[in-house]
Amino acid sequence: MSDTVAYRRLVAEIEGNPGQKAAYESRDHCVVLAGPGSGKTKTLVAKVARLLLEEVREPRGVACITYNNECSRELAQRLADIGFEPSRRLFVGTVHSFSLTQIVLPYAKTARIEIPDDVAVATRDQRQSALTSAVQSVGGSFGNFSKLESQMNSYRRAHLRRDTEAWKQSDRRLAQLCEAYERELRSNGLIDFDDMPLLAWQALRRNPWLRKAIVAKYPVLVIDEYQDLGLPLHKIATGLCFHAGMRIFAVGDVDQSIYGFTGAQPQLLEGLAEREDVQTVHLTMNYRSGRRIVDAAGVALGVQRGYEPRTDAALGEVFVHPLVGNLEAQAHHLFSVLLPAVMNRNPRLQLGDIAVLYSAAWVGNLVADAARSAGLSTVRCDANAPYPRSSRLMQWLELCAQWCCGGWRTGTPRLSSIASQAFSLLAECLPSSAEEAALQHRLVAALWYMRDEQMQLHEWLDHQRAAFLASCLSACPSTRDDEDTLAAFAERCAPGGDLNHLRLRDLAGAGASVDQVTLSTLHSAKGREFSVVFMFGMNDGVLPWRNADAAQISESRRTFYVGFTRAKAEVHLLHTRGDASPFVDEVARHLAR
Repeated sequence: MSDTVAYRRLVAEIEGNPGQKAAYESRDHCVVLAGPGSGKTKTLVAKVARLLLEEVREPRGVACITYNNECSRELAQRLADIGFEPSRRLFVGTVHSFSLTQIVLPYAKTARIEIPDDVAVATRDQRQSALTSAVQSVGGSFGNFSKLESQMNSYRRAHLRRDTEAWKQSDRRLAQLCEAYERELRSNGLIDFDDMPLLAWQALRRNPWLRKAIVAKYPVLVIDEYQDLGLPLHKIATGLCFHAGMRIFAVGDVDQSIYGFTGAQPQLLEGLAEREDVQTVHLTMNYRSGRRIVDAAGVALGVQRGYEPRTDAALGEVFVHPLVGNLEAQAHHLFSVLLPAVMNRNPRLQLGDIAVLYSAAWVGNLVADAARSAGLSTVRCDANAPYPRSSRLMQWLELCAQWCCGGWRTGTPRLSSIASQAFSLLAECLPSSAEEAALQHRLVAALWYMRDEQMQLHEWLDHQRAAFLASCLSACPSTRDDEDTLAAFAERCAPGGDLNHLRLRDLAGAGASVDQVTLSTLHSAKGREFSVVFMFGMNDGVLPWRNADAAQISESRRTFYVGFTRAKAEVHLLHTRGDASPFVDEVARHLAR
């Protein structure tokens, strides 16, 4: 049930911004081009609420597709805050989850989707084993294994139709490898994540009745971060929306497209926005950053887009720090000199308001070691975090931990939100309302008796796994990787493990804590904001990489821009003296004028 007061307050905020108001009031296909800090999530949430309240009649609903699990979690939480929980009328999830739970699994038989009975989603180890077998069956040498996997997946995303000459001839060896890999998966009753949108698109293309069935259930498709979602989703969206009667509301920013290595194609959003039958709305007010940061962001991007700070925005500051010594020495300088100076200038600043961003997880190791030497606590958002921040299950367990550590008193997070996210996580194995009710009863019981922030984390995890998680996860095809992630993390938290010292409060604060500095790769920081951002190791040969081609240079610049625009009050660009990234040099010249 909607929270009328919260919803009206949100709408009142939107009324003051012409772009947000136009998007909110749109009645046909609409694309919202939203710059950093422009309130795009607020606009999207208000739009979804209006659709459900005023435009889409029950039992029909709205499908909201996001780029990754963290985006999905934020959107679901923002909707829950105004009383709209994920339900049978409201799907909120990734393109992979939508493809699997709304198309592939429900219609596998009737749409003749070529997957095994009792199919499961391959784990990392199973994918690696299948690729190893495929390489052996095809024969020959393919070089570096990790690079090969990336090339294979890029080829699968780029060539959707297997009955064309382009698939067979663009790279014959890769095509043969892809086919052998997929045969190996199917022979073991498996699909992988790239299969999900591909199989969904193929089924929709072959079956006009299936397109009608999806449109009947979800007459409106809402897509966040459209620029990151790639060709398969673009084909699904345009097929449903321009040939089957579905309506699209898409939000994105081509300047923040930084996932080319996963198949993102920003030109797809540009093409969608240029259609004559689509209303295009521009959000140009930056509510996040200070005036100097907004001004310098155009230099960081290499083109001025006309973004403006709000009229009452603070000044904001941009600093460039040429440092001496190796990266390890520079990391120690950051925490012993630069960060204390920032804290002294801003007495109300908390560690949780600060982020250190860098290019790769190995750089994060140096930064984490330096922070530890300085006696500072950190939370990592990179490949070397205690568990992947992208794991839906681990994100949900963080919410559970927050509820057990005092949230049950304050109502933040709400138990209903925790339950609805559990239903979303386990969607394909909870077909009935009775099963949802049984799970909710077990969930409440499991959490209620474990409300102790001082509890050893391994004890809490063991209890939750035994009480309901193990049985639920084993029945869901899409949660195998999550199962492995949880098992590995629980083992590290167990007696004798390197994380045995963790308590429940540590998991509760893993997402955001006032006492922890965030350490993140530039890519993982996308969508987040901080008062102060240190961009560490911004050297030539890092952004962009040496010998990068034109497309790679453009994406590197966009990556730099994404990191730059995470900041509200201060941006600090750290580089080795005499070896700055050309992007840093451009900003420095601008500041010197």
